[in-house]
Amino acid sequence: MTRAARELFVDGGETGRLMAALDWGSTPLGGVDTWSQSLRAAVRIVLSSRYPMLLLWGTEFTQLYNDAYSALIGDKHPGALGDDVRVTLAEGWDVLAPLIEEAMATGVASWVPALQLLLERSGYREEAYFSVSHAPARDDDGRTVGIFTVCSEVTEQVVSQRRMRLLRDLAVRGGDAAPDVDGTCTRLAETISGHPLDVPFAAVYLREGDRLRRAACTDDEQVRAALPAETSDDDAVWGIATAAGGSAAEIGGLPARLTLPAGPWGDPVVTALALPLPSAEAGQPLGVLVAGVSPSRALDESYRSFYELLAQQVAVAVRNARAYEEERRRAEALAELDRVKTSFFTNVSHEFRTPLTLMLGPLADALDDEEEPLSGRQRERVETAQRNATRLLALVNNLLTFASVEAGRARSDTRRVDLAALTRELASVFRSAVERAGLRLEVNCPPLPRAVTIDPVNWERIVTNLLSNALKYTFVGRITVELHADEAGVRLTIADTGIGISDAELPRLFDRFHRVPGVRSRSHEGTGIGLALVRELARLEGGEVQVHSRAGSGTAFTVTLPWTALDRPATANGPAEGTVGAAARGAAREAAGWLADSPGTPVPATPGDVTGARILVVDDNADMRAYLTRILSDQGWHVRAVGDGRQAWESIGHETPDLVLTDVMMPHMDGFELIRRLRRDPATGALPVLVLSARAGAEASVEGLALGADDYVVKPFAATELIARIRAALSGARLRRGTAPVAPGGAVSSYADPGPEETAGAATADAGLPAAPAMDGVRRPDVSRPEAVRAVDSSWTYRSEPAAAATMRRDLRAALTTLDADPDLVQDLVTAASEAMNNAVEHAQHPSRPEVRVGLRVDGGRVRITVRDFGTWRDRRPAMDRGRGAAVMNACADVRLVCHADGTTVTLERSV
Repeated sequence: MTRAARELFVDGGETGRLMAALDWGSTPLGGVDTWSQSLRAAVRIVLSSRYPMLLLWGTEFTQLYNDAYSALIGDKHPGALGDDVRVTLAEGWDVLAPLIEEAMATGVASWVPALQLLLERSGYREEAYFSVSHAPARDDDGRTVGIFTVCSEVTEQVVSQRRMRLLRDLAVRGGDAAPDVDGTCTRLAETISGHPLDVPFAAVYLREGDRLRRAACTDDEQVRAALPAETSDDDAVWGIATAAGGSAAEIGGLPARLTLPAGPWGDPVVTALALPLPSAEAGQPLGVLVAGVSPSRALDESYRSFYELLAQQVAVAVRNARAYEEERRRAEALAELDRVKTSFFTNVSHEFRTPLTLMLGPLADALDDEEEPLSGRQRERVETAQRNATRLLALVNNLLTFASVEAGRARSDTRRVDLAALTRELASVFRSAVERAGLRLEVNCPPLPRAVTIDPVNWERIVTNLLSNALKYTFVGRITVELHADEAGVRLTIADTGIGISDAELPRLFDRFHRVPGVRSRSHEGTGIGLALVRELARLEGGEVQVHSRAGSGTAFTVTLPWTALDRPATANGPAEGTVGAAARGAAREAAGWLADSPGTPVPATPGDVTGARILVVDDNADMRAYLTRILSDQGWHVRAVGDGRQAWESIGHETPDLVLTDVMMPHMDGFELIRRLRRDPATGALPVLVLSARAGAEASVEGLALGADDYVVKPFAATELIARIRAALSGARLRRGTAPVAPGGAVSSYADPGPEETAGAATADAGLPAAPAMDGVRRPDVSRPEAVRAVDSSWTYRSEPAAAATMRRDLRAALTTLDADPDLVQDLVTAASEAMNNAVEHAQHPSRPEVRVGLRVDGGRVRITVRDFGTWRDRRPAMDRGRGAAVMNACADVRLVCHADGTTVTLERSV
């Protein structure tokens, strides 16, 4: 090595040492001693840079480069030193040559970002990307004799961005709603087909039982022919079995199965991967993704990570598609169920019309009959029946209309009408009820510029529902009805100064069956479809309805009808005789019922009132209050009737009744809240309360009885049954207070048979009182005996079936006989236990254990029998049970009932 070479290459690092040792005399550049100052300066610049730099010098493009550049050319280093670049980068020269020649010819530097080059630096034809600058290198005379090449490899950035685009596209296409899972898989395959440089081919297999079915693959006939359409979990072809078990598999030697050119240079795919599609269940993938590996990229850790992300993205899309498909099927099933329900609803409502017609017709005939006029009391009863049958007919008509609208079968029977006159007429129907409520009704409906075409029946329903709603929720101030026209159309506004609606409730106000909870109203009655029907009918007429409201400040509903909807051709001629006004009059009569009766009017007792029992009736329906007052007064009881729970609470504060008979769903304070208050107050904690409600079923009765109600009677009811239950409750209460029964023949019943969660103490007479009479002649004689009775503690377990009662009676009778107890006592206890056993078998549903446990304990002069079931309570139909079991048990023993989370225990006790 010459001194000149040592000095030139001394700071060039490893590459500099190699260059110093190189025999440059054998290269086109000649010995280092002969190099020009320009070449030496250029070499120093290259070697001193830490950025990859290449110097091409002379007509042979001899290469000189630094350590940073040597890393870019891989195994071509160090052989490239002093060699012709056209030989070293022969595979990429067709791309580089134009850039280098242009820079040498023009003397102007160039810059090319992310230049794609084919390199064979790692033993395969590699896809690589470089950002390259070519600048002229001049000799001592200023002539361009070489090229400075400054470059940086951006392969990883370019490939990573490309792969991220694919993953993003998969997320977007996979998230689009598809008709089914296969459709989603097809979209995913189409998306992958658009990125062949990273994924030459792909196929998605989904698990169906113990087999895997090809749901989709990239659009290439060779791939479709080579990949199996279906395979099993134990099929080793294409590594699918391994992937189906949860582990990725690498498949080599592909050219023997599939000849598929890929990559930028069209090289055949050599390797593929089979990847599991992860699911929520470990070890049980959704399926398998088979994907080809680019022949132009090494299958390194980065490439494998990309494929794992690809499989996860496909799996997420498939899972979402399955969830969407299941949700769509559920929605379709619900829609079909809704259609069937609506059809059934319509058919049943139609069937109601025939019996209603046969009810209303004879009722009207009876009221109008002058030859055989009704007496005062009979007329009152018939008028009550007529009012409520008319109300039921209005409900049926509303339900039929709503069902027709929901099913898309509703139509508009349009006629030419004077809309202002029709609206004034409908509003006037409500004037009497509004004024009785202490409100003002202001109607401002000036004549419209011209007659309009509309269905008058639908318009009547719209106006009637909005006016009824306003009266129901307005207690002071006024109700305003305005109809105005402008250039756009006609606007109906019905506003009130009522309680208003909170912002949270406004979005759901027109939803069917939605009722705003906990608000003050004149009545709790209603179906929750009135406003929904208003919206649907307004839309049917080509308009829309809007609401503006503030809590505590009133509400305004505005129905807007454009002129285009009001200028339609009429489908019928003449007025709709016999139809318009009937619904409004019925609604007005119903609204007047909300205002009937001054609360708390007592009815004088009749001479047959032997006990002077005072009963408080609580119901928001005026006809129901009048009916209950009449039938209870006939029994000789004092009756006070009020319209809601708040009035009842105030009435009880002034005068405590002997019994409260209350409805559940009422305005201001419902029946359940009334019971809560009564039971919390020591002064009324023992006051008998009977719940009378249209809410049938176990949940409603359980809730009422759990709060402390003594009985729960479901509407409709028989008057005789209600009277019997009231007598039993009054008798039990008076016996607990140590007084005489209400009336001869009344059954003692403090055990509330229909309720599962009541804990009722049985009526127990003092030692000096006579036994209380019971149903079927069963009496409880005084059988207290002075002699000692030995202690007993026994238990039996029986299957929960009707036949078990007979076995239980034999076992219990045998155990009681050994006590040398009074035969009447034994008979009473066996009878009471038999009734409790029958109740346990009959009422316990979905038992956690299909058994009934019976225990017998005798200690300290008391006999205690327990009957325990392990199911939830089931109500009987009223027609099947009239409370006989409760009455018999209470007549034969002291009864307690306790409900647990997993069953019910009845305890029967007697002294011996």
